[in-house]
Amino acid sequence: MARNGKRQLATGRFYAGVSLECNQSTSEEETFNAFPTKLNPRTVVHNWLGGGVCPKAVGQGFRCIFSNQGFWYLDHLDVQWDGVYNAEPLEGISDVSEQQLVLGGEVCMWGETTDPSVVQQTIWPRAAAAAERLWSKREAIATRNINITALPRLEYFRCLLTRRGVPAAPVTNFYARSPPSGPGSCYEQ
Repeated sequence: MARNGKRQLATGRFYAGVSLECNQSTSEEETFNAFPTKLNPRTVVHNWLGGGVCPKAVGQGFRCIFSNQGFWYLDHLDVQWDGVYNAEPLEGISDVSEQQLVLGGEVCMWGETTDPSVVQQTIWPRAAAAAERLWSKREAIATRNINITALPRLEYFRCLLTRRGVPAAPVTNFYARSPPSGPGSCYEQ
């Protein structure tokens, strides 16, 4: 859909209020899987269902956004912080020029299992785990024990959020949006 010479980002049937200043479109992975040779070469493929689409897309010269529903859909309450953190956007992509075609990633939160009373606890701090994963070099993540390196940072970030009035869930919850398992500092939850 174009308005005032700008394209709006379309995903599925819904339009986001994002204007793109260039001549490009975003396509869900289903379109890429069904019509890979018929897509405009400037198309950005949104990998949301599972792994394996970004490697195929960038292998054919398309750009890709990683958003694996198994790990980065925050309404999956049984995915703990380390599952979010360990999801690798570049999995299966060894060629450096193809890695550069992965634009980044996004976490998603659908509302059929939530309401305003729990939305922040569902999002935070797991969204921060994905954010750190996206801005960290792949090699730095793979060689470290994340319980020693990343967990303390996420626990500290959760404390900062709660001090600012954001009701972030404890980092180490088995199920997102659960209360703390017992007494203790926010630095240890």
